[in-house]
Amino acid sequence: MSDLLKEMQDRQEIIDLTIAYAWLLDHGPRERLDTVFTEDAVCDYMSVVVEGLPAIIEKVTNALGPLDASQHIVSNQQVTIDGDTATCRCYLHAQHTLRGTEGGDNFVIAGRYDDELIRTDDGWRITFRKLSRDWVEGNPGIRQPS
Repeated sequence: MSDLLKEMQDRQEIIDLTIAYAWLLDHGPRERLDTVFTEDAVCDYMSVVVEGLPAIIEKVTNALGPLDASQHIVSNQQVTIDGDTATCRCYLHAQHTLRGTEGGDNFVIAGRYDDELIRTDDGWRITFRKLSRDWVEGNPGIRQPS
């Protein structure tokens, strides 16, 4: 395989990983986040630092499980590859709904994910993810960040 073709394949795999995360958050099973993160991954969810895959799964399950619906949309992925490591940043737009909530049923967050990744025997995996918020709208009492 040519170097250019390999780089294109790596980029697409990393982009697909960011999309897989969003689908798993919204539709599960969240236990399959092992296909996205390394076992020792760290997430910084707006200064709430979560260490290790089991803790990440617990955090997102506790934050999103009680909701009636959530929809995480990622876009504009920018990937930089350096051998068996990479970085990716992308935009996030996420809506969360909990019907009957005082103060409003919806909460929207827009922001960015900044990721560090490594190539493993099972493909690319995120070792570090940072969520930064750009703006919010609606009732923030509906949920915690994910």
